[in-house]
Amino acid sequence: MAQPNDPALRSWIDIAPTSDFPIQNLPFGVFDKDEQPGPRLGVAIGEYVLDLYAVAQFGFFEDLDLGPKMPKVFRRGALNSFISLGRPAWRAVRQRVSELLRHDNPALRDNEEAMRACLVRQREVRMRRPVKPRNYTDFYSSIEHATNVGIMFRDPANALLPNWRHIPIGYHGRASSIVVSGTDIRRPNGQRKAPDAAAPTFGPSQQLDFELEMAFVVGKGTHLGETVPIQYAEDHIFGLVLFNDWSARDIQSWEYVPLGPFLGKSFGSSVSPWVVTLDALEPFRVAGPVQEPEPLLYLRQLDAHNFDIKLEVDLQPENSAATTISRSNFGLMYWSMAQQLTHHASNGCNLEVGDLYASGTISGPTPDSLGSMLELAWRGTRPVPLADGSERKFLQDGDTVTMRGFCEKDGLRIGFGEVTGKILPASAG
Repeated sequence: MAQPNDPALRSWIDIAPTSDFPIQNLPFGVFDKDEQPGPRLGVAIGEYVLDLYAVAQFGFFEDLDLGPKMPKVFRRGALNSFISLGRPAWRAVRQRVSELLRHDNPALRDNEEAMRACLVRQREVRMRRPVKPRNYTDFYSSIEHATNVGIMFRDPANALLPNWRHIPIGYHGRASSIVVSGTDIRRPNGQRKAPDAAAPTFGPSQQLDFELEMAFVVGKGTHLGETVPIQYAEDHIFGLVLFNDWSARDIQSWEYVPLGPFLGKSFGSSVSPWVVTLDALEPFRVAGPVQEPEPLLYLRQLDAHNFDIKLEVDLQPENSAATTISRSNFGLMYWSMAQQLTHHASNGCNLEVGDLYASGTISGPTPDSLGSMLELAWRGTRPVPLADGSERKFLQDGDTVTMRGFCEKDGLRIGFGEVTGKILPASAG
């Protein structure tokens, strides 16, 4: 039996070579549409969504051991219940979907009633936030980003704090303000204090920024007090999404000492709607940067745990053309997802299915690979030119930020779609 990642697989659905969603990808998401009651779980294939609830209703999953929750598990507002079935169930569903969509399988292709019920064009649906995270952690795992910030705000000769190369630095963020791609982001109000001011003022942030990140979805929880050895860390990861962790730099810089980010970060984070599984990303596994000094034993990795995911950021002013202002790569991350998860659980903190763990800003070593306006415009000292002749130090009202991510190798492309958000003016008061 051909495996879902086989690069030779073809679908009976016409899929463009540049599509993010070939038959080898099959990411999971949640959608709804006007003519049907309630949300459904779906899989992206080309320009279509395969409705998993409809697939189950037509009996295509009947011989899979998905337990008593099937097919109701596919009629939910989030992937959490499906993820809770465990890795054998995820793989069984992905395998069956792959079989149904293969060019030489007539089971769904030649059943006109089933095909009309199970396939819907992506442009005809509304995508929802893919998971309902009860917890959200944001890491700080790009050595280029951490170094740049250290140079800007501290001693350039000692840009990295002493602990940075020893532990994956992170903080616990606000899960309730994570929204799906396409949701507008309102400029936050907050306290800011200029360096030469005697006292802070309150009002709209003047240094609104994006952060190019990726996030992984916890697929297997743990009990309070339980730890996760590094060799088993990826067993607890369902898949990855694109993540824009919007940031109000002026609010953040005033409030973050001594306890860290708070209102400068919690006003909104945007997530892409499709979760790409680790299984789909397996062909794109790469080694990360050499870690020096060698991490403590509980964080040491023997295998490659990074993934070669190309990333792009577009900035589009209102009623104007978009400009690609950054190109980076997830494979550059100093601390891997496995190390992040193992460290997070090392004190016995319990993991919960659906939790989101973001990478932190992903910056590269070149000026065009920086993952935030803070770095691209170097704290406002070198404005970023745009295609319409304007320039930006930070984001303005009406600006739309779009991030994309994809892997490419040997003619195969596995993509994440995009995560996008438009900046609205701050609320009055």
